[in-house]
Amino acid sequence: DKTKIAFNSEWMSKMSSADMISLASKQTVARMLERDDFSKRYKSEQAISIHEFLYPLVQGFDSVALQADMELGGTDQKFNLLVGRDLQKQAGKEPQVILTMPLLEGLDGVQKMSKSLDNYIGIDESPDSMFGKIMSISDELMWRYLELLSFESLETIESWKQDVKNGENPRNIKFRLAEEIITRFHSNELAKQAQQNFIDRFAKNQTPDEMDEFTFPNGTKIANLLKDSNLV
Repeated sequence: DKTKIAFNSEWMSKMSSADMISLASKQTVARMLERDDFSKRYKSEQAISIHEFLYPLVQGFDSVALQADMELGGTDQKFNLLVGRDLQKQAGKEPQVILTMPLLEGLDGVQKMSKSLDNYIGIDESPDSMFGKIMSISDELMWRYLELLSFESLETIESWKQDVKNGENPRNIKFRLAEEIITRFHSNELAKQAQQNFIDRFAKNQTPDEMDEFTFPNGTKIANLLKDSNLV
């Protein structure tokens, strides 16, 4: 009952061209260029479109419309969150407190986890899919996932690091991480079953109890086969 979902179309759709120009007048180009990615692109003479300057303003105005007292975002959103504070001050409102969180790298270990980059683990994916993806991350990235996603204490995680240094297989630590994550979104029973399926498939080289089956006509190209069976 305390949660309310609001779409900014509730207030943005009512804004006229004059209102948008008025909003744009609240910030300067110099202020916008303080944003790290804008600054780097400007210095390297890469194009910056006008509409990109509008994004922080629109996000910031959300804080005004919602009368937000706190806003949570990733570290990459810090500038936008601060714009929200500026707009609230100019509107005569108490500026919100901002809280930023570290970004979680995706399965590639390079870029942030993102559905658009297809380097993510979906919370509604099957236990087997989640387990396989977690097991695919590098041993080094595993510690980052544990620190940001696990409910285990940092002391416990540090003890696991020492165990690995002393010879324990990092795979065992990933098993613990995968079990915890899958239990959170499914159940412990399904997490343990996903682990057993993984072991049977990759460690024991056994055929899984359940496998997707596909039928293709003669002459199907390999590229089409892989795409239609969701293997790529």
